[in-house]
Amino acid sequence: MRKISRKYAAAAAAALVALTLAQPAYADGDITCNAGPAKNWKSITKLKKKAWMEGWELLKTQVEGDCYEVYARTESGQAIEAFFHPVTLKKLVVYRRGTEIYRAPGFTG
Repeated sequence: MRKISRKYAAAAAAALVALTLAQPAYADGDITCNAGPAKNWKSITKLKKKAWMEGWELLKTQVEGDCYEVYARTESGQAIEAFFHPVTLKKLVVYRRGTEIYRAPGFTG
């Protein structure tokens, strides 16, 4: 078995770090919507339309706890994670690369 040179190992480690940093960092936080029973929630289809109307390219939509969560790219190509209230479809919080960039006025969840 060949030994890996330190120079090669350092280059591989640097490449791994660069690839890790290049990935979008999502900040899933402990968002709580206090949405009540799921039978009162609007459909994911309506949420997708609302996100599309924001100019976002949807990557993934899902239920996270009692909120709707959207992974998308903005018109400028930035990766974001956003949380919406499932009854009102109000945008509550948006994160970009682990940093909160929007919070609805008065929302503390």
